Amino acid sequence: MEVLSGYLSYFVYGAPLLGLFAWAARRRRRLEHTSEVTYREAVEAGLTQPASLHPVIDTSKCIGCESCVHACPEFPAHQVLGILGNKAHLVSPTDCIGHGACKRVCPTGAISLVFGTAERGVDIPAVNPDFSTNVDGVFIAGELGGMGLIRNAIEQGRQAINTIAERVRKEGKKKNVPLDVLIVGAGPAGITATLGAMEKKLAHRTIEQHTFGGTPANFPRGKIVMTAPASLPLVGKFRFRETTKEKLVGFWERIRKDTGMVVHYGERLERITRTGSGLEVQTSAGTYQTRTVLLAIGRRGTPRRLDVPGEELPKVSYSLLDPADYRGQRVLVVGGGDSALEAAVSVAAEPDTKVYLSYRSAAFTRAKKKNREKVAELAGSGRLTLLMETQVRSIDSESVVLDTKAGRKRLKNDAVIVCAGGILPDGMLRDMGITVETKYGTS
Repeated sequence: MEVLSGYLSYFVYGAPLLGLFAWAARRRRRLEHTSEVTYREAVEAGLTQPASLHPVIDTSKCIGCESCVHACPEFPAHQVLGILGNKAHLVSPTDCIGHGACKRVCPTGAISLVFGTAERGVDIPAVNPDFSTNVDGVFIAGELGGMGLIRNAIEQGRQAINTIAERVRKEGKKKNVPLDVLIVGAGPAGITATLGAMEKKLAHRTIEQHTFGGTPANFPRGKIVMTAPASLPLVGKFRFRETTKEKLVGFWERIRKDTGMVVHYGERLERITRTGSGLEVQTSAGTYQTRTVLLAIGRRGTPRRLDVPGEELPKVSYSLLDPADYRGQRVLVVGGGDSALEAAVSVAAEPDTKVYLSYRSAAFTRAKKKNREKVAELAGSGRLTLLMETQVRSIDSESVVLDTKAGRKRLKNDAVIVCAGGILPDGMLRDMGITVETKYGTS
């Protein structure tokens, strides 16, 4: 009887434990299978080079605990990290945007965050912990320094202006230098820095070449912007977890109006020169004398042009803001990356719209699988026309001319959207004397 009772105890207490082990084993197999599929698709598509800050895993330290996989804020929408061979692995490099949560949760210190890879270097300006550069008086915060997250940009803008305010306090007033700081850029970092300058009563001017709100303001309508709770000078904490581009830009606009923030639009930075009393800054609107400059510009840079006749026409644009603007039109989208494919898919969803997608190569090797699949589906249904191995030769008010393998081809056309990437501002930084380092998988 006692033996039977013992077996019964083992069954009562052991069966649930065995069930838990079996569930964990199945879950682990599913994760490894998904990781293998995701990694294989990335390799096949040629999407193996991270765009910016990303993790490198020391497999000799990794215990395969999955903490990093689940800590990534992109998971499960995007499986950036996975498990291969019982070790953590960066399975979808181009989906990584540098949150850094993986490093913070790793129990063995197996993860390092780096820029670039051995195959492809990334140019990053050399920035000190206090956001100063090697050019005395010039500071950098936000995306330009390689950190692409809104949360990071806000925090860096706040810390950089604190450093500048402390410098101004120690130096005291200077004759013939009316500005304490010239802030270049009105994205998340620039907005935060401007609020900080107002709070600390610094003499400042904020200039913006393009649109208030920075890079997020140029995202397509309805795009989800991942952000996190942050604290803004004069405003306090805001607790967005996940919101659209429109809501975020609307939030920035309300802050601008409520605080009386002044931003000078359409003003482009051209040159910074060191003088005896500070910095002389030349912009497209004039010349300023300032103690310091805070560069809070993005890394998307100047849009890459096609350099063809007719490109200056109003019907040519370099980003997609609202697909509804193209309803009922004949639209040519140029490019082969994710931005081009996403633009083509979005515009093709509008009623009575005819969309052509032109790309110079025979395949979309730089785009994610989901975007390639959507384009293939629309092309198969006739809602989108693919023009592979073609290049735009000229543009006029009523048409575009393409070079194709079969010769020149003219298409009737109402609008052109060029998604050919951008020219990064690294050359401008070097001209200013700022050290730009090429990172090949280093921090």
